[in-house]
Amino acid sequence: MVDMSSPEFESGTEDAIIEMVGVELPSRNAEAEEAQDHAISWAAIVAGGVASAALTLVLLAFGAGIGLSAVSPWANSGISSATFNIGAGIYLCIIAVMASAIGGYLAGRLRTEWVGVHTHEVYFRDTAHGFLAWAFATVLSVAVLASTAANIVSGAAAGLNQANGSAAGQSAGPMAGFVDLLLRANPATTRSDAVDVAVARSELDRLFASRLSTGEEFSAADHSYLAQVVAAHTGLIQADAEKRVSQVIEQAKSAVDSARKAGARFALWLTASLLLGAFSASLAATEGGGLRDGTWKY
Repeated sequence: MVDMSSPEFESGTEDAIIEMVGVELPSRNAEAEEAQDHAISWAAIVAGGVASAALTLVLLAFGAGIGLSAVSPWANSGISSATFNIGAGIYLCIIAVMASAIGGYLAGRLRTEWVGVHTHEVYFRDTAHGFLAWAFATVLSVAVLASTAANIVSGAAAGLNQANGSAAGQSAGPMAGFVDLLLRANPATTRSDAVDVAVARSELDRLFASRLSTGEEFSAADHSYLAQVVAAHTGLIQADAEKRVSQVIEQAKSAVDSARKAGARFALWLTASLLLGAFSASLAATEGGGLRDGTWKY
């Protein structure tokens, strides 16, 4: 217990109170300085976010080169598809941890010093700086990658359409490969006119896309019509045409299902990498802020 009748209390000095109670009271000057300081250093956040986004692009380019070197179109050569998918997911998480940690560290180390702020509040602000740097880097990376990928895909698609589709007027939709299987001609017969084949390809492409994109089953009328078109353009008898239609539909469904599963796996890996990146950036920012203030202990 503190003796309220002691000479120290009679003097009323603030130093005596601090010495006996053990609580440091903030001075009026410190409170004024804290009120003038901003809780968020946007310059540090932007700097950390840009650094994180740039490092992410570098590591993605490096990973793409390693991945292309590891896969091979030849049988019994290169790594398997399952191994590649798992390795790509793990590498995506590693990229997120490394890039986000560096960006968060810079955001914490480059921010201004907060005067007269409690250590718990400093820790929270550093964590927030790391999280905001990660968020800025994520949005920036998505914007850059989306625009770049869109330009690449549009340019490649235009080139392919000009090379493959313009001469014969053939469709180049996502189901064009399955339409090719349907309209594969019998070598012993003569194909129909090229214009009629192009019209049939376009119609069948739209039919496959509409059914598979919505998950609808091909009706009996669809099967019958597809078999008739295939028989007319390939020289197959009706029974063989119906058999080919059933086989190609199963192949198309299998391809769509594989794409769906691959998309789901990628979404899960991406979610895990984003969460790890947010945690790494926040943790690294507290270390950078501690080193900035000289309170971090190795």
